[in-house]
Amino acid sequence: MRLDLFSDVADLTAAVVDIESVSGGEGPLADAVEEALRALPHLAVERVGHNVVARTDLGRAERVVLAGHLDTVPLNGNLPSRVEGDRLYGCGTSDMKSGVAVALRLAATVAEPTRDITFVFYECEEIEASRNGLRRLARERPELLAGDFAVLMEPTGALIEGGCQGTMRVEVAAAGERAHSARAWMGSNAIHSAGRILDVLRAYEPTRPVVDGLEYREGLNAVFVRGGVAGNVIPDECVVTVNYRFAPDKSLDEAERYLREIFDGFAVMVTDASPAARPGLTHPAADAFVRAAGAEVRAKLGWTDVAQFAELGVPAVNYGPGEPTLAHTKDEYVETPLIADCERRMRAWLTA
Repeated sequence: MRLDLFSDVADLTAAVVDIESVSGGEGPLADAVEEALRALPHLAVERVGHNVVARTDLGRAERVVLAGHLDTVPLNGNLPSRVEGDRLYGCGTSDMKSGVAVALRLAATVAEPTRDITFVFYECEEIEASRNGLRRLARERPELLAGDFAVLMEPTGALIEGGCQGTMRVEVAAAGERAHSARAWMGSNAIHSAGRILDVLRAYEPTRPVVDGLEYREGLNAVFVRGGVAGNVIPDECVVTVNYRFAPDKSLDEAERYLREIFDGFAVMVTDASPAARPGLTHPAADAFVRAAGAEVRAKLGWTDVAQFAELGVPAVNYGPGEPTLAHTKDEYVETPLIADCERRMRAWLTA
């Protein structure tokens, strides 16, 4: 399917949605995006895997990056897209193909921006971090992501969400000693001992750090429990997987140190971690964006790829027309007037 980047942004969103792109299968959509962008003479286009990068090179004083992932979670009977009133339904409408469509429209129709623009459309955001296309670009071609400020077109309901929380998963293990369940006194039940891990989690009071004027809310929760050997054996191990969502006032090292302190006496192993990102609103380009968008600014309660931009030294925010609470749901939809409004505000910023 070919994409008409000059069509109405809601129609373009539907066209992008209707090209299936479940994580790992972004090839057809990346092909369509690349073909459409290469037809625009004011852009230089590069492809790395299923990641497509298009750049203006007008010698402007600032360069901004607009980024969006092409992949979606698995389908749930929600393709092709359909329109009901002002709502466009379908897999990825909110997360985040409406944001991708806005960026594609801007790429096609803003040939003389007041700031140089890098458009990044990347693969594999919805799955394990090792396959993330933005991470691949940062590793292999970091110069393609260079800029003074970045906007990640994640669903925010057209509000500006500054920074993001960090996330860390750890396995907290309670040890015991095996025995026959008929002679339980001869062993030590690790599942029973894991109750103390759950006591820590039940007693946890979420902190609400304020970082650069935005209030975040931390979270500490058990997400898996693994234990048991057989129906007649006292288990010698029980492992509780804990997810910690922390504000950008902590580094990864500080987050790990905190978890080891509160679970003192238990073996703690980090299995996955991604850093937080500060709000990134102090750069003049960010200030100009906030004024042009005219939107409320709040903290991002979740992890997004703004953290990867932060690691590259590029301040970034989340801003897109999708509604975050609808992401990954069967009845996912986006309000079509909000897509047009988001495009209008972004255009005002890029041409002012």
